[in-house]
Formats: sequence, structure tokens, C-alpha cells
Amino acid sequence: MPYEKINLGSYQLHLIKTTAFKSIQVKVCFHNNIQKEKVTERNFLVNLLLCSTSQIRSKKELSIICQDLYAAQISASNRRIGNFMDTSFNLSVLEDKYTEEGNFKKCLSLLHQILFEPNVQEGAFYEKDYQMIKAEIESSLKATKENLSRYSVIRALENMDSESPLSIRGEGYLEDLDKITPKSLYQHYIEMIDKDIVDIFVIGNFDSKKVLEEIKEIFKFKTFKKEKGTAILENPKVPKKIRNITEYEDMTQTKLVVTCRLCELTEQERNYPLTLYNIILGGSGDSKLFQEVREKNSLCYDIRSVPNKADNCLLITAGIAKGGKEKALKEIQNQLKKMAKGEFSEEAILKAKEFYLSSFDVIEDSMTKLAESYYMMELLGVDDIETKKRKMKEVTKEEIVSVAKKVKVDLVYALEGGSHEEA
Repeated sequence: MPYEKINLGSYQLHLIKTTAFKSIQVKVCFHNNIQKEKVTERNFLVNLLLCSTSQIRSKKELSIICQDLYAAQISASNRRIGNFMDTSFNLSVLEDKYTEEGNFKKCLSLLHQILFEPNVQEGAFYEKDYQMIKAEIESSLKATKENLSRYSVIRALENMDSESPLSIRGEGYLEDLDKITPKSLYQHYIEMIDKDIVDIFVIGNFDSKKVLEEIKEIFKFKTFKKEKGTAILENPKVPKKIRNITEYEDMTQTKLVVTCRLCELTEQERNYPLTLYNIILGGSGDSKLFQEVREKNSLCYDIRSVPNKADNCLLITAGIAKGGKEKALKEIQNQLKKMAKGEFSEEAILKAKEFYLSSFDVIEDSMTKLAESYYMMELLGVDDIETKKRKMKEVTKEEIVSVAKKVKVDLVYALEGGSHEEA
């Protein structure tokens, strides 16, 4: 599909043309180097900006306005990607030919209002909105342990390397919440608008010249941004030994997380052989971990592996019956060794490639996933979809084995049921 990147000085505009959808999606992305002490504040800010503006005084009123604009949808998200804190504001709206002339521009103006005209009084966000969002975030942070699978991964990463960005909790920290005031939030907002690197993506069926002029007219960032750094964390050192950490919660099963360092991967290995390695190891229903650890030996309820390219790490997570950790861990390590020895078939590689290529059907059927794909091209320097398909088909078994030898277990973390006294 036609793709055009335009440098507008203070931000870059990305135009992706496709006739596959009736809607147009706009994605405004901010990113900057992540700072642990500012994560909670950024999450707070993102929620607050969607609460009201200088002219729109409530979420209810904003919802009514969106409905009047032919059910336009506006949302936002905040996450860590490697070294970066990434904040995105998303607009989805029907093409004008399905609504009325000028509706798309009205929606752009509404998004502009949310971003540039916050509900601020005397250099501070509106107190009532502040208190409402604070209560919502406090409740969410207190509920972190309710999802024990997610919590076990958080604790594993924190223990893996407390000094690295990979240990930072994306949702923020309860202890930082009371430090945030309406004034400090407004200062954080000014900092985001003035200092973050900005990319705007527009995807859909539109007149490129017209959209360019409308974007330039409506979105006027004043500060010229610095050069982009890299999102990818520096190459980790090979672990000297495997560390073991066990913590306890009131639960009936054990949540096991095995963290692995990806040492000295090349860009080619990170983008292609690593993906196939993971699919064969634990990224699909046909994977070695699923078939050998779960199905054949019944050592866990669920198991999977997930690589994080930006963090140079791979996680293996499993839910295990109480008392079965050692047997499951032994078999997991056995499968890792087999991968490094090349004990997997050409058929497994072929299936992994088919599994990977089929995932693009899902991406190409979703505006959100397409926009994300193009954003990763910009942020991580990955290839476009057609190049990915071609290069993945060319990956050899030798390349996968080379990656397997660079996967080094660093930490075995277990969140077990019971207590220290019982143990």
C-alpha cells in the first residue's frame, strides 16, 4: 500500500493509503527516554486529558460530541518500549463520503482540543477531574496482584535487573501517586508537548494533499525535536550463573517465570530467526514447550515463551501445580538445550514460517494493527510487511540454531502458594 513520510520540522507525518476500510485512523505518538519516577505521572496525565478540555467539561459531554461526529472514537495508551516511554492518542472516524463533507476535519479539531486545550485553571489541572482520575488509578494500582500471572512477570523483571528500564512497571507505582499534584501534572503535560518526539500516522482512504494541509493547519507543535535515540536496550552480558528467587502468595498453584538474556544478537537475528526460534520453542500450540512440558508430561496448566526484541530478553511463563516446579523447570531447560543443539525438524521450521505469515492476515485486516506495524518501522527500524514476508521465508535452520545458542537463562522466578513458614 502507498506510504509517504513527511518531515514537518517539529514532527513527522506518515500517510498510509488503503481502500480496505471505511474508516480513517489517526495516531498521534509521543515518545521520550523513560524515567521510572515519571511513569505514574504520565499514566495519570493520559487519563486526565481524555476526561475534559477547556470547552468540554466532562467525559459524558465528550462522548456525546463523539456520537454527533458519526460515532468517532478517541482513545489513548501508555507503555514502555525498550528505552522509551510511548504515549499514543488514537482517533477513528468514518470517511466523509459515508458521513458528510468536513466531518473528518471536525474530528481532527476535537483531537487537537484534547491535546492542546486541557481543562487548566491557574497553571493546574481542574481539581474535580484530578480527584476522579486519582481514585481510578489508585484502585487500579491496588489491584495489581489480582492478576497473578501478570504480577509474577512484573516481579521477575524487577529481580532480573532493578537498574534497567525493563524492570519499570508500565502501570506505575502506588507510592508515587500521592506525590502528583494538579500543578505537577500540568508541568509534565508541558514537558510532553514541548520535548517529546512526535509522529502522526494517518491510515485509510483519503486525499493525501488535503489531509496534509489539514494536519499542518490543526497540529502546530512549536518545538523542534532532538534526534531520535534507540529504543533497543544495550546488549546484555552473558549471565555468570542462573539465579533462583521464590516469593509467596495466597494461591493454589505456582507461577513460574524463566527470564533469558538474548546476548549479542545481530539486527537480522533479532528481526527474523529469533521470531521462528520462539514459535518453535513456545510461541504456538505446536511448540516444544507446549507439546513436551504440558501435553506429553502434564507438568503445567499452561506454558508459553515470549521474546521482547527491544529489551533483548525472552520470557518463559508457566502455571504449575504446587510442588511440580523442579520437574517442569528441568524439562524447560531440556527443551532449551535441544533447540541449541538443533534438535528440531525442517517441518517444524516450515510450520513456524506458515504460522508467522498467517499473522499478517490479522494485521492487514485491522487498521489499529496496521498503524502499529508502521509505527514499529519508525521506532525500531524494522522492515515493511512485504519485506518481512520475503526475508522470513529465507531464514535457515543454521540461523535459528545460532540464535538458540545466544539465549542464556538468567533468572528462575517462582511465585508459589503458601508462606515462608510452610516452605
